[in-house]
Amino acid sequence: MTAASAPSAVLLHTPLNALHLELGARMVPFAGYSMPVQYPAGLMAEHLHTRASAGLFDVSHMGQLRLVGADAAAAFESLMPVDVIGLGLHKQRYGLLLNDEGGILDDLMFVNRGEDLFVIVNGACKAADIAHLQARIGQRCEVIPMPEQALLALQGPQAVTALARLAPGVAQLVFMTGGHFELAGARCYVTRSGYTGEDGFEISVPATQAEALARALLAQPEVQPIGLGARNSLRLEAGLCLYGNDLDTGTTPVEAGLTWAIQKARRAGGEREGGFPGAARVLAQLADLSGAAGVLTRRRVGLVALERVPVREHTELQTEAGERIGEVCSGLLGPSVNQPVAMAYVRADQAALGTRLQAIVRGKAVPMQVAAMPFIPNRYYRG
Repeated sequence: MTAASAPSAVLLHTPLNALHLELGARMVPFAGYSMPVQYPAGLMAEHLHTRASAGLFDVSHMGQLRLVGADAAAAFESLMPVDVIGLGLHKQRYGLLLNDEGGILDDLMFVNRGEDLFVIVNGACKAADIAHLQARIGQRCEVIPMPEQALLALQGPQAVTALARLAPGVAQLVFMTGGHFELAGARCYVTRSGYTGEDGFEISVPATQAEALARALLAQPEVQPIGLGARNSLRLEAGLCLYGNDLDTGTTPVEAGLTWAIQKARRAGGEREGGFPGAARVLAQLADLSGAAGVLTRRRVGLVALERVPVREHTELQTEAGERIGEVCSGLLGPSVNQPVAMAYVRADQAALGTRLQAIVRGKAVPMQVAAMPFIPNRYYRG
């Protein structure tokens, strides 16, 4: 999901547009689409319902595509600091498309389905991503966009209860695995994943059958519709990045704190070390995680406000002595943690847990402290 949007352009509609309007959604421009930001219950109620039960999200604005061919895994791996070749059948992984300076073009999810690599990219980036893939690896594999597919996310501790009524087999999936299932008469591909920090599923469904599936899910007693507003607050509490806010083409995976997404095989000394765009810079930063060598100059951190003042993106951060050392990239009052939380990029020597900083909000210094993420424990189902 990305914050980028073009309100001046003609907005596209997802296959669930009529259903959103029927449910009383407030629609806003997002990534070139008209999307529901909230329903009549409101953002706070939707957020808390997802944490307690199950929420249904329309994420059909995101891009879905297939990479097909015997060389697809090796080709895709050449664009990312991620192990694609070693990914098992129906296993899912988080990936990062990098530019030649090691900056992040997009973050994405992909699954090895055997017959293809199934890739999900951010809505506002999808046209550029597809062009990038065609240009860089289009000679090595087929890059096939899937505009005929919609995408639904069912998230929360009761998501498995609700979805298993339609297809009992989904309960056998564990976090970051997928499979083919029939749901409400539609042939779907389901992964046990999502972007809320909760257990849940993402469902690729033919666009023509998406509304019927959404209605079948909303008919389950646990499930309520959830808009983009709560999706944003849920992902921030879970410490998850939003492309366009927390990630961009000028930020490397190491600066972004996404080193966990760089598997051992692609690191220094690994069997397929480097070989991705910007590898020299990224591997040098990996070797300097402390920032002592001056190669890694800034890092993404979690922050909690020590006063009850929400601190929004682009807010300046200073040391307690008044020296500017960074900027907030995402921030709000976390509904579940009931305190202001934020993510920010700060100078590497100010990134240690417990470091006291101050945010300048309307000319007033708000005390903040570097804190561990996620702000609320993740509840992914690992079996």
